[in-house]
Amino acid sequence: MQYAHAFIDDGLHYLPHYFSVPLDHSQPNKGQLTVFAREVRLVEDEQSQKPWLVFFQGGPGFPALRPTGHSGWIKRALQEYRVLLLDQRGTGNSSVISHQTLAALTPEQQADYLSYFRADSIVRDAEIIREQFGVKQWAIIGQSFGGFCSLTYLSLFPQSLLRSYITGGVPSLSRHIDDVYHATFKRTLDKNQAFFAQFPKAQALCQAIADHLIDNDEYLPNGQRFTVEQFQQIGINFGMSGSFVSTYYLLENAFVDIQGTKHLRYEFLNAMLAEQGFQTNPIYAILHESIYCQGFASNWSAHRVRDQHPHFHYQKGQPFLFTGEMVFPWMFEQYKNLQPLQQAADILANKTDWQALYDPIQLANNKVPVSCAVYADDMFVEMDFSRETLATMPNAKAWITNEYEHNGLRADGERILDTLIAMGNQTAVNLV
Repeated sequence: MQYAHAFIDDGLHYLPHYFSVPLDHSQPNKGQLTVFAREVRLVEDEQSQKPWLVFFQGGPGFPALRPTGHSGWIKRALQEYRVLLLDQRGTGNSSVISHQTLAALTPEQQADYLSYFRADSIVRDAEIIREQFGVKQWAIIGQSFGGFCSLTYLSLFPQSLLRSYITGGVPSLSRHIDDVYHATFKRTLDKNQAFFAQFPKAQALCQAIADHLIDNDEYLPNGQRFTVEQFQQIGINFGMSGSFVSTYYLLENAFVDIQGTKHLRYEFLNAMLAEQGFQTNPIYAILHESIYCQGFASNWSAHRVRDQHPHFHYQKGQPFLFTGEMVFPWMFEQYKNLQPLQQAADILANKTDWQALYDPIQLANNKVPVSCAVYADDMFVEMDFSRETLATMPNAKAWITNEYEHNGLRADGERILDTLIAMGNQTAVNLV
């Protein structure tokens, strides 16, 4: 069913587009999906022939942004492009993945179905859309996981691309997933140290909350028992600018006294539930590790690597540390909406025949101008791995900066995209 409609707001025209794509691009008779994309253009550009710029969202498993005004990176993009905001398969207004839509499938069917929701399938969907639009070439912009998709696009269909802009999302082409999580845990430790240095009293508050959860049963508004491990996961926010202060505010209002007994406040518990985005977007939890897999199984990499960083396992009397964007097998035991997917998650964690996502030979001969914002202090995408990849790609330039966290495109998108466009234009001049 198609619910999105065209509308005009703040001088921008928003137009919905729906497309039918195969679930399995190698076997079109295996079933069809709907993919949604929202076109955004200036009202005065109705007859414009500006090229397209396609946005690939981070995640995986989250829909494209829903703009609420003529601002940020979209404001800069619309000076030169028409923008297409792609709801990647399984998200937003596309054929959605949730505990509800997967409920009728067996675990084996769930795992098979979900195996078609990685970057290679997302890029092939985009190619179908490009062909249906009758566009010879377009530009792409990828944020975080969207940058991973961009490198897949550059590997599979470079002839379709005018430019590629990447923010906080240049992956390693060949490293094992365990390397990724060793680096990620170190970056997460750095963020913890910075947070507790800025808010020294927060360590005692965190220990008090964790100890309380060990000794008492507390339940989130959805009826799910809240645990120390779940509490630690709000540290994912430390990869975003401005998160330290908001996290501290949560901590200082965690408890309420009821007739002489200490409880966690409903407001705090409700805020903790709101932090659990994989309750509504399970692709993030169930396929997160697979975005690093090419010909090998993840075998719950973050879970295994965490055991080599035991300070992240909280015990009473020991310092408390938050975790980051890692996913763990216990999540499918504890989180209410992930429980029906536990067996499928195990099947996918042990899947070894993941197809290649990148073509190093093609990327080594890259002729598409690629401009990247690489964040030196990025908690999610290791700068050194990004630099390794970019060193193998001709016509790829990196702006390495410590001015932004992973959410730089959201925080200061107009400036970031302006810088990347200028870099791409210079590379294009050099190619002529």
